[in-house]
Amino acid sequence: MSQRLGRHLLTTLVLIGALNCPAGAQHGQDPVPPASTARASGANPTEQAVTEQRLFQQQRKLEGRISIPDYKAALLEQPQGRSYQFFHERLLPWLMGALIVAMVAGLALFFVMRGRIRTQAPQTGIKIKRFNVLERTAHWMTATCFIVLALTGINYVFGKRLLFPLIGPDAFAAFSQWSKFAHTAVAWPFMLGLLMMAVLWVRGNLPDRHDWRWLREFGGFASGTHPPAGRFNAGQKLIFWSVIIFGLALSVTGIIMLFPFWTLDINGMQWAQYGHASAASILIAVIIAHIYIGTLGMVGAYDAIGRGEVDLTWAREHHSLWVEQQQRVIRGHDDSVGPAGVPAE
Repeated sequence: MSQRLGRHLLTTLVLIGALNCPAGAQHGQDPVPPASTARASGANPTEQAVTEQRLFQQQRKLEGRISIPDYKAALLEQPQGRSYQFFHERLLPWLMGALIVAMVAGLALFFVMRGRIRTQAPQTGIKIKRFNVLERTAHWMTATCFIVLALTGINYVFGKRLLFPLIGPDAFAAFSQWSKFAHTAVAWPFMLGLLMMAVLWVRGNLPDRHDWRWLREFGGFASGTHPPAGRFNAGQKLIFWSVIIFGLALSVTGIIMLFPFWTLDINGMQWAQYGHASAASILIAVIIAHIYIGTLGMVGAYDAIGRGEVDLTWAREHHSLWVEQQQRVIRGHDDSVGPAGVPAE
């Protein structure tokens, strides 16, 4: 009886071993080692792990779990962030730097070749009103605010590359913090001045038939004579519309960044910064040219916006059609009175 029981037990154990044996071992092949043996033999346990790149390909972004209402906090990384990093850290410094350097170098070369632009005829001593108090206030308020915005914006792009090594981390951090406060504060009077200039000067800056001749003759440099122009010539109109268009772009994108995620997601915020930085780079270069021609480049140009009056000779040479219009308006009241109420000589 005990022998029969032992034979049954042995048969059962053999069957259990046969069922648990790998198929390859039944045919004389080496059995496949278990996972623990493979790891111990030197195989990489993370070889089959999901990589960051594979997650990007599958999901286009990396998100986590959050327990707060702000859904944006769940976004860890998104592909557009790398594009923005490339723009901010590499492309933008080259774009802004190239525009500024090219404009300054071009103006310096022009000054060396042409010198200061002077009137061909002698000054008469008769003054004609060019801009009233309200116009000059709007101009200087906008100009002052833009200079502050430009300098603080340039610090945002170049500060850690140029200023940080010179003044150290503590001073640079304090300066950058106050620059941010100033940038935010003066943005509002800048937008107000932009609106005032648009209302005051948009009519005089509409294109007319004389603009093409002015552009073709490059303001008289190509022909040697001053082409006729109204209150604003074609060059001034180009600057005006550049200020209005790019200033409007700065205002809209700036408001979007002042109130982040109000209407846009993180990708939209990045596009707002693309537009803001690009518009600022172009407008800074334009204003550098405007400052040059209004100060060093042309004799008498600063008097127009500084004192509000210019000499009659200067006005006739640069804005002959406008002078004729002013004379017709004044002489319609009194033939003995010259421009701007000054007795005719």
